[in-house]
Amino acid sequence: MNRPSPSQTPQPEPTTKLSEGWHCLHLYYRVDQSALNRLCSSELAEGREALVHLLDPERPGAPARLQTSVVSGHKADLGLMIMDPDPLLIDGVRQAVRASKLGTVLHPTYSFVSITEVSEYVPTLEQYGAKLQRDEGMKVDDPAYTAKLNAYGQRLPMMNKQRLCPDFPNWPVTCFYPMNKSRHPSANWFMEPFSSRSAMMSEHATSGIKFAGRVSQLITASTGFDDWEWGVTLWGRNPESIKDIVYTMRFDTASARYAEFGPFYISYIKPAAEALEHLQI
Repeated sequence: MNRPSPSQTPQPEPTTKLSEGWHCLHLYYRVDQSALNRLCSSELAEGREALVHLLDPERPGAPARLQTSVVSGHKADLGLMIMDPDPLLIDGVRQAVRASKLGTVLHPTYSFVSITEVSEYVPTLEQYGAKLQRDEGMKVDDPAYTAKLNAYGQRLPMMNKQRLCPDFPNWPVTCFYPMNKSRHPSANWFMEPFSSRSAMMSEHATSGIKFAGRVSQLITASTGFDDWEWGVTLWGRNPESIKDIVYTMRFDTASARYAEFGPFYISYIKPAAEALEHLQI
């Protein structure tokens, strides 16, 4: 039987959306005080009103997730985190900020483009079962083994959904930083066998679990989308929790030997109106 040539093989319809998960954009702006001073009172009022509406996550047509924060330090003043299945809807927010009356006031200083994913190091149900047998010496006919396997099987879909289409916790502090895995000749992550990488990431995850209830973490993938390979977004109940988790996890082999970090942005989440008031706009 003749096989169809590649050109004859049905191809999926072109799309800007992902097969699963969301696009993600982090944006950081600095206030240009000279440009702000040049605005008359009516322009300023109009600009504030338009921006508050634009950055309202509950408005009709808003992206699936939209969060505003004020940034500590001189690297930026205002931070936005935007997520949606449609990257052009996300970019529409960026363009609307630029085109608004406050567009000359808010100068972009940094951006990071990424997508959500389920990491290859998240064990499948079968892999988790094998891990229980290998690391804990459990037998498949052991009721405790069955109970652990069933519990993991119930949690896994919810955990993967949170990785792909995350809800933002209602906590006041957020931190973002990009990172790579090292390609140094003496510490090349990508030359390590999968089993070694998986074991190191398991150690890393165990460290992070200790902060459950204090810190929520989202890893987004940026290979082919930005200059770094991953973006890390943390939300904390308080500022100390952010410092504690980053410090603790740096001692894991995956970080201590193989991680390379970009700039850190620590910010405090506020509705748009409160953020603009804080920035004295």
